[in-house]
Amino acid sequence: MHVRAYLFTGLVLAAFAMFPGQLAAQGDDADAIVGQWVTACKKGRIEIAKENGKYYGALIWTSEPVYPADDKEAGKPKRDRHNPDPAKRHRPLIGVRILNNLEHTGGNRWAKGVIYNSETGKTYQCRLTLVDKNRLKVRGFVGCSLLGGSTVWTRYEAPEPKPEAPVEPDQRAPCRSKEGDPGG
Repeated sequence: MHVRAYLFTGLVLAAFAMFPGQLAAQGDDADAIVGQWVTACKKGRIEIAKENGKYYGALIWTSEPVYPADDKEAGKPKRDRHNPDPAKRHRPLIGVRILNNLEHTGGNRWAKGVIYNSETGKTYQCRLTLVDKNRLKVRGFVGCSLLGGSTVWTRYEAPEPKPEAPVEPDQRAPCRSKEGDPGG
């Protein structure tokens, strides 16, 4: 084993020794990732759901729902135009599943699935790690997980609803009934 491998292994073991409470606090709740997550750049929101024992994530909101003015499709709703399958290139981007077939592999990890990058039309192997209840590390890679990239999503928290303005009492004059009209 190379010196780097020993060093890396040592660092990983040291991290587990230093932060055991954080990992234990997440327990083995397979559904802990279910819910809505905001992407690192805050331009998208992904809803992760469980279906037939596996986890999937669909794009449910984007800060840029239409193409910009300098695009040949300016003003039109964004669609999955980079998909390698020509039959899917006309589908709206909202609703596209970008996470597919993830399995809970124990503790705070999900793997054996794929992530789709709609900006390039490429699909990568994927691993998710729940850093804490509000942060999800997303890693996409080709072959070996060392050959890839990671980002961190944050759990979406809906804004508190604004209190409604008080309703003013009706300022109209009371209704006067006509003679012979029992209901008024």
